[in-house]
This record gives sequence, structure tokens and C-alpha cells, in this order.
Amino acid sequence: MNSSPEYSLVVQNLKVSFRETDGVLQVLDNVCFNLKKNEFACLIGPSGSGKSTLLRALTGLIPLESGSIEFPEVHGRTPRTGIVFQNANLMPWRTLEQNIALPLELDHIPQVEINSKVKEMIELTGLQGFEKSWPHELSGGMAQRVAIARSLVQDPDILFLDEPFGSLDELTRERMSEELLRIWNEKRKTILMVTHSIPEAVFLSDRVLVLAGFPQGIVLDLPVELARPRDEELRYTPEFAQAAATLHEHLRI
Repeated sequence: MNSSPEYSLVVQNLKVSFRETDGVLQVLDNVCFNLKKNEFACLIGPSGSGKSTLLRALTGLIPLESGSIEFPEVHGRTPRTGIVFQNANLMPWRTLEQNIALPLELDHIPQVEINSKVKEMIELTGLQGFEKSWPHELSGGMAQRVAIARSLVQDPDILFLDEPFGSLDELTRERMSEELLRIWNEKRKTILMVTHSIPEAVFLSDRVLVLAGFPQGIVLDLPVELARPRDEELRYTPEFAQAAATLHEHLRI
């Protein structure tokens, strides 16, 4: 696999193990895949299959045992990355707009620029009118919008999402999926999203990577050849059902 400029991420032979009191637990082995620029990919697998471990390895939060992770340069610089977790992790003592502004404040960005970028993110994520709200006043879906806005405010080239809608009810989850697609259509970031929902993965993705086996590896790299833009009606088409059935079959391995 090469690191052509068309790629945002190139992963080769990635292996991750954890040392435990009774020995070494190998979690990921020989994981290989790439992400094209502006591609939306989902990573799916059974509970405990190492999806979040892989995402944390990609973002440098845990070390590799072996293998390589490469982020090809963008305009002569290392790509910026952002990450959104399942819990929004908002600071309760900061308002909605102050939570979004935090990464820029830590980078010592001038206040005028912070105000402009925060306003843009609030409009992008549909949070107008809630700028002065406190985290405890927000619904789960709104809190996740804030978390996404906080990750996007630094204009990352690649956005990693770790089951961002996992704690939401089904209807809210579907609405948030539509919102995420709207944001992606506008910003066209490269996205890798961990999910345990087959319908969600099919609805959102250009490709779905299936993580399974033990130790875990990529057992399927499925292109999702469904037209964009996508709406709710797509979920009831034969093509959607066929893609979902293929994923379900491989998740049983």
C-alpha cells in the first residue's frame, strides 16, 4: 500500500497488545487499510472487538506493538486530526460557546478569530440561540453537536468519531446521523467513525470496514455504492438491505 497524495491515512500491519498480570493480550493483528481524502468510512464489529482500541491507536492515545500509521502531508504539513467520543465530555462550568472555543483558546488564537470561528461552528451544527446555555441544559443530541463543533473548530483534515451516538435513543440517533451527513456534505472532511449499528454504517459510509476474529483484523472492506445525497427513504431500498445483509454475514465470523 502506498502513501499516494489521494490518501489521508495509510495503516499497514498494525498490531496492538496489552500487558496483563497473567501475560499479554493481543487485541489487533495485521490491520491494514487506507482512507481516501474526503472519504466517509465506518468501522464496525462485535462488542469488544477492538474498534475503540484501533481508533485510539490511530490518534496516538495508545502505543503500537508494531506496524505503521501514516498521515500523508497536506499542502506540505502534517494533517490535523480531531476526535469525538461517545460521551460529549463538555466542561460543566463553561457555556456552549465557551466549550466550543476551548481548543482555540489553548492554541492562543486571537479572540476576534475565536469569536468568528465559534459563530461559524454554531451555525454549521444548528445550535443558534443556545450560545449561553450550560451543558446540563442540553439534550444528549445537542451535547454531541457541541462535541462535534468543538472538534471541527480547529478545521481538522481527518475526524475520528468513536460511537458518538451510542448513548442516544433510536430516533435521536437517526436525526443525528442525518445531521452528521449534512455537516460532512458541507465540510467534506475525511471521517472514520466507529459504530456498532449496521444500518447507521450503511447509511453514512462510502466504505465500511468490518473488524472481527481473534486477535482482531479487517475481515471485510465493503464499498457502499449508494447514491448521494442520502435521505431516510434510502433505508428501505433493496440495495440498502443487501449491503446490511453482507455486513451481518461477516460479523458472524
